[in-house]
Amino acid sequence: MSETFEIARKNMVLNQLRPNKINEENILNIFENTPKENYLDVGLGESCYLDNNLDITDKRGYLKNLHLAQIIKYSKISPNDKVLHIGGLTGYFSVLISSLCEELHVIEENRQLFKLLEDNIKNTNNTNISLFNHNLLDGLANKAPFNLIIIDGPIFNITDNLKKQLVMNGGRLIYIKKINENLGKAYKVIRNEDLYSSEYLFDVMSSYQIQEQEEGFKF
Repeated sequence: MSETFEIARKNMVLNQLRPNKINEENILNIFENTPKENYLDVGLGESCYLDNNLDITDKRGYLKNLHLAQIIKYSKISPNDKVLHIGGLTGYFSVLISSLCEELHVIEENRQLFKLLEDNIKNTNNTNISLFNHNLLDGLANKAPFNLIIIDGPIFNITDNLKKQLVMNGGRLIYIKKINENLGKAYKVIRNEDLYSSEYLFDVMSSYQIQEQEEGFKF
């Protein structure tokens, strides 16, 4: 079975990532060499390298492999970065990020998922990951500032509280803005002192969300 998964990972990189402008060898290598199936139940593991989203709970899951790779590509993670990942799920994407940065802090609020996250991280050799079980969108003000914040679950709005947890000059925040029930748009926010610029990155087809819709908000 492990050989089958290894072939599937190679094919995922060859057929999903490379044709879609993921050319950075360090990114391709972490996707090819990180066994996604180890972070999932057996049933999900069988389809984890297909070109689709992977449901974990009713409203949350892993975006397709290409979108995860795009998030990492546009994040421009450097080896000395201090990173906050909001929404750790079962640990797969967190481990990918951790292999590129110096220090990674991961928040997961769902208690059952947090237990899986803890167990899965313990089974890796990663020593630069710290885990926190509390509200996702509060961030970690007591650990700030961060060079980079990644939120790979679609949300309606970014709070000022989160943006202020970025380093003053050049702090980056990557998030998926939920546009309607099945569409999101990925954006990159860059902080310079108290000014924030925003850049559109790519579309995301997903019904996931990690933030409740505000009362009175309409699609």
